[in-house]
Amino acid sequence: MRVDLFDFDLPDERIALRPANPRDSARLLHVGADGTLADLKVGDLAGLLEPGDALVFNDTKVIPAQLEGFRIRGENRQRISATLHMRSGSDRWKAFVRPGKRIKQGDRLSFGGDGATCLSGVLDATAGERGEGGELELVFDLSGPALDLAIMATGHIPLPPYIASKRGEDDQDRKDYQTIYAREDGAVAAPTAGLHFTPDLFAQLDARGISRHFVTLHVGAGTFLPVKVDDTTEHLMHSEIGYVSAETAAALNEVHARGGRVVSVGTTSLRLLESATDEAGTIKAWSGPTDIFITPGYRFRAVDVLMTNFHLPRSTLFMLVSAFSGLDTMRAAYQHAIDDNYRFYSYGDASLLFRSEP
Repeated sequence: MRVDLFDFDLPDERIALRPANPRDSARLLHVGADGTLADLKVGDLAGLLEPGDALVFNDTKVIPAQLEGFRIRGENRQRISATLHMRSGSDRWKAFVRPGKRIKQGDRLSFGGDGATCLSGVLDATAGERGEGGELELVFDLSGPALDLAIMATGHIPLPPYIASKRGEDDQDRKDYQTIYAREDGAVAAPTAGLHFTPDLFAQLDARGISRHFVTLHVGAGTFLPVKVDDTTEHLMHSEIGYVSAETAAALNEVHARGGRVVSVGTTSLRLLESATDEAGTIKAWSGPTDIFITPGYRFRAVDVLMTNFHLPRSTLFMLVSAFSGLDTMRAAYQHAIDDNYRFYSYGDASLLFRSEP
């Protein structure tokens, strides 16, 4: 499909730089399967779902994956910035590095220190091979838990570029840019639909008879990359590592068997569930990388309802929601959101989408 079909004009002032407080006071645009729209609050969610429905959350935890440092060649050093993307071994990560073109395989990199020598950095690495998508493999001098601790001590929270370009990261972001149920270290970006949930909202959902289930997809920096091609068939998706347990798969299959609905909290949960589901609609235990790219025409097999934030123009995520609810419906919903001052992107408001059959 043509990428320009997924373009729209978004005023800069619609981009949220801070989340709603409390989290569940954010607005929620209810988008029915027939395209009807209703303006609500996230706190209304329990009343919009039915007893026996199941919410699926991504429990990945954002790590401080933004590293600042130097490329070092003898006496020469150049300042660099690296965003860790996906772990590829006990001592290595794939990363997007700027400026990346000047870094060659074998270069020494030093993060967190003054860069005067390789030994002065808190965290040192060697530049490895470059991938097809432009990411560079960083081979660190540390490995395993020691590397994890060094990243935690050295790195910064990698705020999305549309926020980072307007303000710097601060201590509040370490709390705001994390779901209350995050537990599996490894994400570079937050599963942002989950940022809206609070203990009070969980209590309401419990009282309504709506079950909670967790999967893990470690969101990579590729989620921020723009689509630069003219046709969706030419876009390269970056892989992300995910896990669905046998217990969770069995529980969700039972929900469907009883006539309940699987409600995905966020596009990351949805992409993982769809990766783990066979042609017959049975969700399986699953682990490994997924680069699933969902565009209109895709037949959804696992997810019936999707809660998600408002996404970038021409992005893979706007393509995904257009596949879920229909392109015309989503263009109308987004125009309504823009006209009615909804807040967009990671710290913005949410929508609740009901699947339309193609």
